[in-house]
Amino acid sequence: MPQGSSHRVVLVVDENSNPFEMSCAIEIFGLSRPELGRDLYDFRLCAADPQTRMRDGFFTLTGVAGLEAAEQADTLIVPNRPDTEVPRAERVLDAVRRAHARGARLVGFCSGAFTLAEAGLLDGRRAACHWMWAEAFRARFPRVRLEPDVLFVDDGDILTASGSASALDLGLHLVRRDHGAEIAGHVSRRLVFGLHRDGGQRQFVERPLPTVPDESLGPLLAWAQERLGEPLTVAGLAARAAVSPATLHRRFRSQLGTTPLAWLTGERVALACRLIERGEERLDVVAARSGLGTAANLRARLRRETGLSPSDYRRRFGPTAGVLESGDAGR
Repeated sequence: MPQGSSHRVVLVVDENSNPFEMSCAIEIFGLSRPELGRDLYDFRLCAADPQTRMRDGFFTLTGVAGLEAAEQADTLIVPNRPDTEVPRAERVLDAVRRAHARGARLVGFCSGAFTLAEAGLLDGRRAACHWMWAEAFRARFPRVRLEPDVLFVDDGDILTASGSASALDLGLHLVRRDHGAEIAGHVSRRLVFGLHRDGGQRQFVERPLPTVPDESLGPLLAWAQERLGEPLTVAGLAARAAVSPATLHRRFRSQLGTTPLAWLTGERVALACRLIERGEERLDVVAARSGLGTAANLRARLRRETGLSPSDYRRRFGPTAGVLESGDAGR
């Protein structure tokens, strides 16, 4: 797990790369965090050429490190670009292969999955890419287990996001995986971006805009977040908002891209993570205060969301990180 800014994240920019995904990486991994008292990552940009023309010639990137910077990456974000039929430069693919061979974590945003597949690193593995390119991707890389309907895929040391906005989802997922829910929540609030869009959530595929925009869910969400330990239900949330459950579902889908139940569960898991990070060791207390009900449900939900058991999560992110408390192994 990254400690402070000792974990180096390097983003490779290639000819015709998308500026948006580059900006997402800078926002999440590159900005200083003085309010936290430390920076989370050591972030670098690099490119194969001294001058790199960005997508559609919007601007030319200069003044960044050469590809040698990729050799020091603990996490390497590979290039993406809209012209997926144009092969990546072999020297870029070689840099990606070398990073993988020495154990670096690889990340592909949007069409970055094409770069990883061209490098031969996705055969037999799960990956996500934008729904517009799913058919072309399958045709070119039939040995990759493409999951075209999800926002992102975490396959351990290789992670891929489906589209532009899901780069933020995957980036926040990495912050949560590396630094815990409390820090990830802080970063998401600074971005004014929702933390809990699960990686398995479906992409928005040609969804028409509503004729009349729904009212904001903000007041209802704030009300529910203050009462996560109470027996909240979708029907109860709908009654609070003075709408039918079906209307509430439509509003959640339209405004948050998820369902009321999935949002509620995500908020409860995040609260449980924060309680563990702050030192609460009694799983029944964490489960009750977060609204997850039982220790068994807490274990299942936490493992699904973070890949860790409560004891592992406490060891990694708790107030005494790295110290296993007496009797904790059975929790």
